[in-house]
Amino acid sequence: MIYFDNSATTKTSDKVAQQILSDLTSNELFGNPGSLHKLGITSGNAYDEATKAIASKLGCKKEDIIYTSCGTEGANTAIEGYLSRNARAGKTIISTKTEHKATLETLEKMLKLGYNVVYLPVGMDGKPDLSVLESELAKGDTAILCFTHVNNETGAILPIEEIVKIKNKVSPKTVIYLDCVQSLGKLDINLMKLGVDMASFSGHKIHGVKGVGVLYIKTGIRIDPFIRGGGQQGGLRSGTQSLMLADSFRYALEEAVDARANAYEEVSEINAYLRRELLSRGATINSPDDALPFVLNVAFKGFQSETMLHALESFEVYVSTVSACSSKTKKPSYVLLEMGVDRKIAANSVRLSFSRYNTMDEAMEFIKIVDKVYDMYLIG
Repeated sequence: MIYFDNSATTKTSDKVAQQILSDLTSNELFGNPGSLHKLGITSGNAYDEATKAIASKLGCKKEDIIYTSCGTEGANTAIEGYLSRNARAGKTIISTKTEHKATLETLEKMLKLGYNVVYLPVGMDGKPDLSVLESELAKGDTAILCFTHVNNETGAILPIEEIVKIKNKVSPKTVIYLDCVQSLGKLDINLMKLGVDMASFSGHKIHGVKGVGVLYIKTGIRIDPFIRGGGQQGGLRSGTQSLMLADSFRYALEEAVDARANAYEEVSEINAYLRRELLSRGATINSPDDALPFVLNVAFKGFQSETMLHALESFEVYVSTVSACSSKTKKPSYVLLEMGVDRKIAANSVRLSFSRYNTMDEAMEFIKIVDKVYDMYLIG
């Protein structure tokens, strides 16, 4: 099996799985972290240690972290929660139409609630037009900027440093929400240095488990809670805390950060090899030249994307057409169309996405299988 669909989800690492089993079978760590008895205190202390370790790896304070169920919840909570709490901050939101659906659907809701949503044009490099950003910020009514650090379909990397500089110069009170789901464990992230106010992360994208994410909310930023109840997590997300989920994120993050440099180098070689081989076979590369190497969006000449997906699947090779969250629509990628990619090319495009566990041998075998697919379906 060759699994090139790691942007959709990743296989849980052995270390994370072992830690989960340890937490679930422990006779000392099953207590409610909010309870005042010995079992609760023991569990609560372990929960706090997990949060401290995560904050250390992300370059922020422990108090700035709340656990969520996923990146989608993080986006919803950050955007809606901030605008609800800060009604006087402004009525304009600035973003792009290449964001993840978790952001785009939230912005559509805000539009219906009377907010003005400005979508910056995006070029073939996947980057927003920063001159338009500056002119829009200069109007003085922008409450929040909503962007994605790494695009999940193309790997395009947001010029966040430039965006922060423009924002600080033109509209310093405007806050920034950043979707870091695809950049976590792949790019060096230090939240205190990055200059954003809120950021979301997801465990299952870094060889953790589905069902846990992290939302960073910078000290001093106030939001209304998305989930109300007993006041856990500083009142920002009520509900019984899960040590098992916190630990799963902690150990997945620690492994990802520790392996990041080597993984980046190895995956870069895989990406470069596949680009060369696929281009020589008449494919079109949609990912920008400077995209994150963990994502490679490619259009196969003569094949609709879904046809190629299933053809590869017959050889136990797994890829995606568009984002897994949008794959059942069977429409060309809205991300590619927004970037200016021709509709016919977009309809023929699939996404290959890699992790630190992928190898060059898999990449070479993938090319051999692509050749077999062409021989079988177009020649045979």
